[in-house]
Amino acid sequence: MSDQPDLSQVGHRVLFENERVRVWQVHLTPGETQPMHRHDLPYVVVSISGAINVIETVDGTLIDAPEPTGGVVYREPGATHTLTNVGETVYVGRVIELKG
Repeated sequence: MSDQPDLSQVGHRVLFENERVRVWQVHLTPGETQPMHRHDLPYVVVSISGAINVIETVDGTLIDAPEPTGGVVYREPGATHTLTNVGETVYVGRVIELKG
């Protein structure tokens, strides 16, 4: 038995990909959780439709992650976590993985 969790994709579907970037769609209704996933590349998150989100890391740590509409954040690679929409609005985001 492995100590590694079963990991999902970074987003729900790929919207665009070339040799430099991969763009994922993330869509979470209120109360919905994106499965555990790992970010192997640096990435930018663009919030298309904002929500109040919570990240839960692989070790169970909870991190408030409000993502207002139009918000943009950069994150380094290496994170393994889930993302839960704890707000009352639908969350739509774009995860832009930077391939180099």
